[in-house]
Amino acid sequence: MSRRHPTVAEDEIRGTAQGTAPVPLSVLDLVTVGAGRTATDALRTSVAIAKLTESRGFHRYWIAEHHSMPGVASSSPAVILAHLAAHTTRIRLGSGGVMLPNHAPLVIAEQFGTLEAMAPGRIDLGLGRAPGTDGATAAALRRADRLHEGADDFPEQLAELTRFLDDDFPDGHPYRRIHAVPGPVQATSPGGVQSPHRPPLWLLGSSGFSAQLAGSLGLPFAFAHHFSAQNTIPALDLYRESFRPSAVLDEPYALIGVSALATDDEKEARRQVRAAALSMIRLRTGRPGLVPTPEEAEAHEFSPMEEEFARTWNANVIHGTADEVRSGLDDLHKRTGADELMLTGNAHSGDVRLRSYELVADAYGLPTTR
Repeated sequence: MSRRHPTVAEDEIRGTAQGTAPVPLSVLDLVTVGAGRTATDALRTSVAIAKLTESRGFHRYWIAEHHSMPGVASSSPAVILAHLAAHTTRIRLGSGGVMLPNHAPLVIAEQFGTLEAMAPGRIDLGLGRAPGTDGATAAALRRADRLHEGADDFPEQLAELTRFLDDDFPDGHPYRRIHAVPGPVQATSPGGVQSPHRPPLWLLGSSGFSAQLAGSLGLPFAFAHHFSAQNTIPALDLYRESFRPSAVLDEPYALIGVSALATDDEKEARRQVRAAALSMIRLRTGRPGLVPTPEEAEAHEFSPMEEEFARTWNANVIHGTADEVRSGLDDLHKRTGADELMLTGNAHSGDVRLRSYELVADAYGLPTTR
């Protein structure tokens, strides 16, 4: 039986800068839940942000996988992406990312094959090797006694997932007759017609491991600058040095996740990011909860250690007025040479997050479309 291999077009990876932005702008959404709000509220905000950023020329919208965190409602990226696909028509949608060791590769191939069928030519599959949660929750997800079992096997799991997506296990392989559906096998069935494309694979990372692997495989790479800023330039350098042209890319393509929050008033931006920093302090000290209000953060007595953490954390958050955020993003692009900037705005209020993306779009003169 002949096989029809799906392909990934390079223009499904590379975006086009809009307005005066130096590179394409995109969105990373953690579906954050603020105190006094529900997950339903958070998901409605995600739809509103996706529709706004699509209308303003943002290139892609990714959902991050996290677990056991009350303030983050993005435990099921594929489900959320299906919801967003029903409310958008052009913007690329994807995972930023699915944590591969938490899932069977066949299940991921089926989920993203289904998403591709729902939104043809608009789906990205970003993959990470971290758990996206604490160790105990990771063990519960993986049903494994050895916590790092999945992460250690990441290259093998990636190869297996790729085989399922392309439906090209070799003869004699135990999975040769197993097919991810929707997928390429449908084109080989009598009367079958199947899209020749599949979601592009991206590797995500916050250190050098995934950077080097992505480079050696000729895949696009996404780096988590928003929580690992000290490793950004070394990881991007390693990715570019390791890069080998592939059927997907002739040259490296790297985006970076950036914490950025624009408000109409500089003082308000400081209030918002301080509340977000308090949320991160609680998470890092084993007390995860909903994102606090700025008023709660103002009333909180920060210990010297907490104050230092907040100062260090917010030094990596580009915040302020629209002009200040634009200047910060321009400077970051110059320092890193990133091919794309993926913005994530963490704030208690969905309205504040929505306004931030609108202000950034206006600052760069991004087009308004219907």
